[in-house]
Amino acid sequence: MTTTGEALRGQKVDFSFSDEQVLLRDTIGKYMAAEYGSATRKRIVASPEGHSRETWKQFAELGFLAAPFVEEYGGLGGSAVETMIIMEECGRRLVVEPFIETVVLAGGLLRDLGSEDQRRAFLPRIIDGSDLWALAWAEAQSRHDLHDVALCANRDGNGYRLNGSKQVVVGAPWADHLIVSARTSGGRRDHGGISLFIVDKSQSGVDCRDYATVDGRRAAEIVFDDVVVGPDTLIGLEGDGLAGLERAVDHAIAALCAEAVGAMDELNRMTRDYARLRKQFGVPLAKFQVLQHRMVDMFIVYEQALSMTYLATLALTGDELERAKAVSGAKVQVGEAAKFIGQQAVQIHGGMGMSDELEVGRYFKRLTAIIVQFGAPDHHLGRYLQIA
Repeated sequence: MTTTGEALRGQKVDFSFSDEQVLLRDTIGKYMAAEYGSATRKRIVASPEGHSRETWKQFAELGFLAAPFVEEYGGLGGSAVETMIIMEECGRRLVVEPFIETVVLAGGLLRDLGSEDQRRAFLPRIIDGSDLWALAWAEAQSRHDLHDVALCANRDGNGYRLNGSKQVVVGAPWADHLIVSARTSGGRRDHGGISLFIVDKSQSGVDCRDYATVDGRRAAEIVFDDVVVGPDTLIGLEGDGLAGLERAVDHAIAALCAEAVGAMDELNRMTRDYARLRKQFGVPLAKFQVLQHRMVDMFIVYEQALSMTYLATLALTGDELERAKAVSGAKVQVGEAAKFIGQQAVQIHGGMGMSDELEVGRYFKRLTAIIVQFGAPDHHLGRYLQIA
């Protein structure tokens, strides 16, 4: 697939996939169909852990975790396109394992900003499925602003001492390591002075308060009380972490959009199948013209969301403004599409649509969470307009 910035500035864009990318899609699709069905997911979500290390290891063995990393560290040399393909298939099956948190966010930050020692120490363990990671960036007052950071990291000899808290750290209950954004200088909302640190979740002073989320995942509120970290835990340059954090989150948003696209496609399929089988007044629902129109509208907004997800994925290799504009535009389009498709699917299924008896309710809950994760459509519309 074409991934150049020039393709987004008026040149013809090739949306065809390479043979290797088609093989990747077929491989993960077949694996998910055989090994990650509805019953398996329900069992995983209901377990005390809320995820499956065994499944994660299988992801590693099949090469899914290696896709976006260079061969030097054990990767397959893929790009954001491979990540998009994987996340779209994960969305079709409502996969709860933390691919975005571990591979896209933590792995991306280590790959792009980490020292050579950090890459060699941590990337192979991400790729082989040994370690899970989470990114702790959100705070009670920050909403969706990555630069609003009150958690402070004060110098302590050669290292740092972290104090403060982070909210809604998705995947933290499962994580072995955290990447934490902290303020090493400046005021709370300054764009400069933000640094990124690797924190072992088990070390003294890290207090995680875990909870289940509405979509079947796990998150945590984390308090850092005099957590001492060494100079080797700093990712990149001190006080210069915001740009890398924004880039990593944009990659995560594009991956999240791909997940939503997969979930929406599956919701559309479920709704069509249900409308063909369910009868009202002795006639299948699919025969009613008003419902036909509604399902056509669902398909149209899905296709629009798919196109915007492709565009955002291609823009990840462009310059900063091009990337941010395309990603926020996709988050707006995907968010509105997810809301529309989810609501229509539930309504066509009737009251059962919100019950645990039908899969449609679980897809609706996951899409609802995706809509607000990393910023709801109104936040990204404001970002898009600011750039434009």
